[in-house]
Amino acid sequence: MMKEAIRKSEVLIEALPYIKNFFEKVVVIKYGGAAVDENGIEEGVLEDIIFMNYAGMRPIIVHGGGPLISKMMKKAGIEPKFINGRRYTDSQSVHIIDKALGSINKSIVSTLRKLGTKAFGLSGKENSLIRVKKMKGEVDLGYVGEVTSVDTTVVKRLIEDNIIPVIYPLGVGRDGHIYNVNADDVASEIAIALKAEKFVLLTNVNGIMKDKNDPSTLYNTLKASEVDKLIKNKIIASGMIPKAISCVNAVKGGVKKAHILNAGVPHALLLEIFTDKGVGTEIVK
Repeated sequence: MMKEAIRKSEVLIEALPYIKNFFEKVVVIKYGGAAVDENGIEEGVLEDIIFMNYAGMRPIIVHGGGPLISKMMKKAGIEPKFINGRRYTDSQSVHIIDKALGSINKSIVSTLRKLGTKAFGLSGKENSLIRVKKMKGEVDLGYVGEVTSVDTTVVKRLIEDNIIPVIYPLGVGRDGHIYNVNADDVASEIAIALKAEKFVLLTNVNGIMKDKNDPSTLYNTLKASEVDKLIKNKIIASGMIPKAISCVNAVKGGVKKAHILNAGVPHALLLEIFTDKGVGTEIVK
């Protein structure tokens, strides 16, 4: 018992310099679509976020909801379609996406409140939070937007009052239409707008690996320039590409560090932020 107690105190002491450094600093956490399953919200992740909040940090959650969106689309008789890791979105799908994300948002907010902290749900389409333009590319993705501006007025007010903002990624175009926006991009742009200390992507893999089937090939730290090379050499592929790019954008935009973590590892967030070794991939400028 005594040994166990001493070990616990050592862990707390190891965390102390980090708690000091990150006091009142903003951390934007993208809680992945694959990590936010319809089986319910993983309470362990939210407990980590509450711990950060009580330790004096300013966490902001941006969440996706891919699996639930696909499920609700199929129910409505629409076959989900992806092009280069991005969801094709027609005008009917936008409303289904809004509904799916809205219900996940409510569920995250109520779980946070139940666990004893203040939280507030926001949609990117309200209060000009996320303004977008239609995404141009080789392929037309329909109502898919790229972020043109972020208005952080409401978010700032919430974090100053120690309330955790929980944001879902829809945006409004100049045409007044609602657009589906990649949650990684939204989280990264919010992190830049708030000059966040950290941008954390929680997903369902351990981070960036040289061989995606071998966890021992995990890159602990990568420079932004190395990420571009790994994409060219196809080591970073498919769904990891938009994640890696949003991390690079964040650090190039002034965020101190970006991290890609596996939400399935118990307390991955705390281990990454408050210990010397960390458990995922950190991306630095």
